[in-house]
Amino acid sequence: MSVEHKARKRFGQNFLVDQQIIGRIVAAVGASPEDNLIEIGPGTAAITEHLVRQCPAMTVIELDRDLIKFLTAKFSQYPEMKIVNGDALTTDFSQFYGGRELRLVGNLPYNISTPLLFHLLGSGHLIKDMHFMLQREVVDRLGASPGTKSYGRLSVMIQYHCRVMPLIPVPPESFRPAPKVQSAVVRLKPHKIKPFVATNELLLGKIVNLCFQQRRKTLRNCLKLYSDYLVDIESLIDLAMRPERLTVSDFVAITNAIDQFVENS
Repeated sequence: MSVEHKARKRFGQNFLVDQQIIGRIVAAVGASPEDNLIEIGPGTAAITEHLVRQCPAMTVIELDRDLIKFLTAKFSQYPEMKIVNGDALTTDFSQFYGGRELRLVGNLPYNISTPLLFHLLGSGHLIKDMHFMLQREVVDRLGASPGTKSYGRLSVMIQYHCRVMPLIPVPPESFRPAPKVQSAVVRLKPHKIKPFVATNELLLGKIVNLCFQQRRKTLRNCLKLYSDYLVDIESLIDLAMRPERLTVSDFVAITNAIDQFVENS
C-alpha cells in the first residue's frame, strides 16, 4: 500500500501534509528514547516517521486496518515499535503504563475529539502530557475563561484536570483533504496536584453538566435537583449567577458542599 491512501470519511480522516507544521509539532513534543510515547491515529505516518527516530519503542494506535498494513510495512526496521489495531475511544490506556508516564500525541478526528478527551481523563494520573491536533473551536473551548462565549462544560472539566496550553494554529490547507474548519495544536498537562480538589469527581461532572445544559438560566434554576441544599450553598455563591460566570474553583466549592450535605443527611 502506498501513502496515497484515500482518507475515509467514516474514520474522520484528514491527513496532515504541511512539513513546516509537522516539524513544529515534532519540536513541541520533544520526544526522547526513554519516553513512553503513544500516537493516536498515526494515519499515513506524517508525524510518526519523525517521532519514531526520537523514540524507537513508541506505540501507535490505529483503527483503520488498511493503515495497519501500511504502518507495519513502513516501520519494519523498528522492531521495538508497537502497532496496535484498536479504537482509542475504548482503549484502556493503563495497559501501556508499566510504571512509566504516558506521553500522548495525535491528529484527532474531529468527530471523536471531545469524547476521547473525557475518556483520557480517566487515566490522567498516568499521563505526563498530551499534544493533540484539534478543531480550533475545541482548543478555544479547552482554555476559555469564565464569561466568554467558548466557556462551558468542556472548559471546566478539562481545566479541573489539566493545564491547557494552545501551541500552533493550523490552517485547512495543511491537510489532505482540507477540512472546512481551522485547527490548532494544544498541549494538555494533567495536574499532579490539582489546584482545587473535588471530594466527589463524579458529582462534579454531574453538576457541571446540569449547569451547562441550561447555561442561560440562574444557578438556582440549574440546581433544582439539589434544592434541599440551596440555602446552605447560597452562603458560598450567589445563586442568581449564571453558570457561565463561575470559575472552576466555584464549581468545586458547590460540589464539595453538596457532597458534604448528602453525606451528613
